[in-house]
Amino acid sequence: MIEARSHYTATLLAGGKVLVTGGNSSSGDLLRSAELYDPGTGSWTVTGSMIEARGSHTATRLPDGTVLVAGGDGSSGLLASAELYDPVSGTWTATAGMIEARFYHTATRLPDGKVLVAGGVAAGIGEEIPPALASAELYDPTTGTWTATDNMVEGRSAHTATLLPDGSVLAAGGHGTAGSALLESAELYDPGSGSWSATDGMIDGRLAHTATLLPDGTVLVAGGVSLSFEIGALASAELYDPVSGTWTATASMPEARSGSATPLPSAHTATLLLDGTVLVAGGYTGEGGALASAELYDPRSGSWTTTASMIEARGGYTATLLLDGRVLVAGESGAPGSAELYDPGSGS
Repeated sequence: MIEARSHYTATLLAGGKVLVTGGNSSSGDLLRSAELYDPGTGSWTVTGSMIEARGSHTATRLPDGTVLVAGGDGSSGLLASAELYDPVSGTWTATAGMIEARFYHTATRLPDGKVLVAGGVAAGIGEEIPPALASAELYDPTTGTWTATDNMVEGRSAHTATLLPDGSVLAAGGHGTAGSALLESAELYDPGSGSWSATDGMIDGRLAHTATLLPDGTVLVAGGVSLSFEIGALASAELYDPVSGTWTATASMPEARSGSATPLPSAHTATLLLDGTVLVAGGYTGEGGALASAELYDPRSGSWTTTASMIEARGGYTATLLLDGRVLVAGESGAPGSAELYDPGSGS
């Protein structure tokens, strides 16, 4: 990348380029800058800078191709502000701010084009993670406004939010309202009623895990931090069945991953490939060392196989599925400005 960064976002644009926004520089300063990766040329170019420097924010591509960036850590504290990137002009414009400032929240685009923002934390992070938010809100791209929706059953941060085939959203795991509490619980958001309801809890409590919607409609949850930062990373994986509303164990990964020494750990990534397998790569060991290893989950056999390792060990990075089926990996750990490509065809 042009600028080394961490705690940034990477968003696939409709035309196939990847937009990278904000984050922290190598010196720890928050960034306003943004850049574009062009898979056709394999190069990065500068695009318009955001209105506000931010990190640990969310970025969501809207139906019209623009990208909504919301919340995060700002230069003067946590942000409620939001802005829109126009890929045609390469510029940013302000839109209405969220009702509540937050970071380490989730943002999920619903079938009607609205964006559901849920949870996160509303205070700076020191040695302990502050209590998580239960609040949730909706951004309407047609009006450019936010409205409150029903609170989650349980406040959570560093959780996952997965859009299910029926249009509901599965929120799972994370840190709870007690700050240090690790959650096994999961819940569902119904866009029709605007309400949350509890569903079956996970087998393992975890945060900074990954959640991937599989072609058959089930959700694969893998890895993450177990019980406490001292205990470290999980190798276990489990499947959520939205029809029965239950979790079942599936094969564990060959390597435990996620977990770090920081209060909110940087995760590995999980990317659904075009053939229906899931590429899991990087993250941290229980001792905090970054991993280069990668593996593939096959939903048909319920098993994992090792694939080629990344060139650089990294955690807290981004992985973006490109239109041609390759995966762009960029940022964080020992080489925070570097980028590499995984080719499923060659497995390297």
